[in-house]
Amino acid sequence: MDFRGRWALITGASSGLGREMAGLLAREHGANIIAVARRADRLDELRRELEGDARVRVEPIVADLAVADDVERVIHAAAAAATGGLYAAVLNAGVTYFGDYRRLAWAEFQKMLQVNVVSTVRLATQLIEQIEKTRQGGGLMLVASMAGVTPVPYQTAYSSTKAFIVHFGCGLWHELRGRGVSVTTYAPGGIATEMTAGERFGALRRWLVPVDYAAREGVEAFRSRQYLHIPGSMNRLGLRLVRLLPQRFVTARVGAAYRRSLEMASALASEGGAGLDGSANGS
Repeated sequence: MDFRGRWALITGASSGLGREMAGLLAREHGANIIAVARRADRLDELRRELEGDARVRVEPIVADLAVADDVERVIHAAAAAATGGLYAAVLNAGVTYFGDYRRLAWAEFQKMLQVNVVSTVRLATQLIEQIEKTRQGGGLMLVASMAGVTPVPYQTAYSSTKAFIVHFGCGLWHELRGRGVSVTTYAPGGIATEMTAGERFGALRRWLVPVDYAAREGVEAFRSRQYLHIPGSMNRLGLRLVRLLPQRFVTARVGAAYRRSLEMASALASEGGAGLDGSANGS
């Protein structure tokens, strides 16, 4: 893919992986950015930074993808902002929850489903049409997770939403072959961002990769039109080994590690007299 002078939309662009990817696409690939996120101040900061450093155009769209009307507004605003047509879209926004599934409030689960699944499908469906109309050979990238490839206890709901995205993205790749639009599914492991900054991830933090590394891997996978990309040679090797073992055994080992991290965080919170909230929004 050649992003130079073309428009790329990124959701969850105010922080973490989305912000880093926006920076790479603008600075190193010359892309104009349509940046979508909830926080207007963060988007304004990103616009000033990229327009000053990379001399590209940045169009911020303040939207909460948990709200259906906001999703529709993003679709229409993207079409209006992308002069010459939309070339690329990275659907990165996501919500997670780390903890006992019984403590995940129903309203929070519905929000997770809306952001991680419903808004992704709606945006993908509509933005693919916009990308096709430009006839520039653009593409779509869906940011999933390794948690969508292997079940993760104590992130059970989040893991399930990302499994949907893996299957959705890989299915689209086959359906869109020959239509001039590539679909890349990106499934990183844990990344050091706001979503993983809480005490609950304390014992797991040594497994988290730097966000700049994850962003660069994602952009390169997108640029080279990968099918399903898992960053890191150790992650890819680990996944191959996992597929040789019974899933029940592997999931039990993952669950044990996550449970220990939760127990350690709970002990620290008890000592400090603080509570724990396992929800995080990366958009």
